[in-house]
Amino acid sequence: MALTPEDVVNKRFQPTKFREGYDQDEVDDFLDEIVVELRRLTQENEELRQRAVALESRTAETGSVTAAPVTAPFPEAATPSTDALEEAQSSNSMLQLARRLHEEHVREGVAKRDELIAEGHVTASKIIADAESSAAAQIAKYKAEISVLETKTNELRSFEAEYRLSLRSYIEKQLHDLESTANPSAK
Repeated sequence: MALTPEDVVNKRFQPTKFREGYDQDEVDDFLDEIVVELRRLTQENEELRQRAVALESRTAETGSVTAAPVTAPFPEAATPSTDALEEAQSSNSMLQLARRLHEEHVREGVAKRDELIAEGHVTASKIIADAESSAAAQIAKYKAEISVLETKTNELRSFEAEYRLSLRSYIEKQLHDLESTANPSAK
């Protein structure tokens, strides 16, 4: 695949579903494509340099051939060499751009991660504070209910004691009356 600077500039990565940033595999695959293209261009550039050296040595051997005839039979030797150099520089620029974009996205991802963590801590603190205040309110409510129930229990115990005493008095009086009617001489 012939990779152009426009391909790198126009490349858009799909956002991930579960975290902020781009799909790391997709970014890595694209960087791999850039590396392959750069290696191809570097190899092509080296081959063109070797052809240029071979042509120069051939012209040096003949001695009578000027620079014009050398470029005439092999017009692609001079142009691709310049083009290859420009492509190599362009590829190097693309790689630097890709690295810079990658680092920028990583920085943005780290910043977003830190922001989300901070928001999580704030939310957790708020939830904990709400739970503690709710628990304190419930405890106060239950303590008030306990106090009311203890008061009612004490009142019932007091009532029970009084009732037992009055019942005992009544039963004793009834027994006494029964004995006095059964035994009239005891009076």
